[in-house]
Amino acid sequence: MPTTTLRALNGFDETPASLAGATLILIDYQNTYVGGVMELAGWRAALESGAALLERARAAGAKVVHVVNDGGAGTPYDIRAEIGRIHPSVAPLEGEPVVVKRVPDAFVGTDLAEHLDAAGHQDVIVAGFMTHLCVAFTAAGAFLRGNRPTVVADACATRPLASAVGELTAEQLHQGALATIADLYGVVVPSHTSLS
Repeated sequence: MPTTTLRALNGFDETPASLAGATLILIDYQNTYVGGVMELAGWRAALESGAALLERARAAGAKVVHVVNDGGAGTPYDIRAEIGRIHPSVAPLEGEPVVVKRVPDAFVGTDLAEHLDAAGHQDVIVAGFMTHLCVAFTAAGAFLRGNRPTVVADACATRPLASAVGELTAEQLHQGALATIADLYGVVVPSHTSLS
């Protein structure tokens, strides 16, 4: 049974961002998630999609901002060690800023907002790891500050989780997070190929 989203009820634009008219935010494509205790389900396909998205964005002349999570020395998020570095397939080029965050919303305690304002685009394209945390919270943060997020679904991934009321597969959690984003915070597209 079809449901009405909060976006529809509020009359928000459902047009996805264009690559040339948006700032691309790549979130936590770190080695943290490609092996070991934090390995994500489907990370390889998501990373390949993220790399293709990045290539297309650069070709379109989009501003690109990379975001990494720093958990500190000795953690899986240690950005000074190999485990916390950005994966080579989506490594920043000279001039592409890297924003270091410590919480899921990449706007909190960082200069991400300043980079977006300097780029001059209201539209942002968001992709990365993990769908249910940093992608969802950063998309919400962008929406709340007046940006228009578009999230690229197949360039995101997460992991299975259990709670007091049951277990969720990674795919269920991924789809649930994307549904939450699409309900209010932004437009969700299946792939970078959906973007003009």
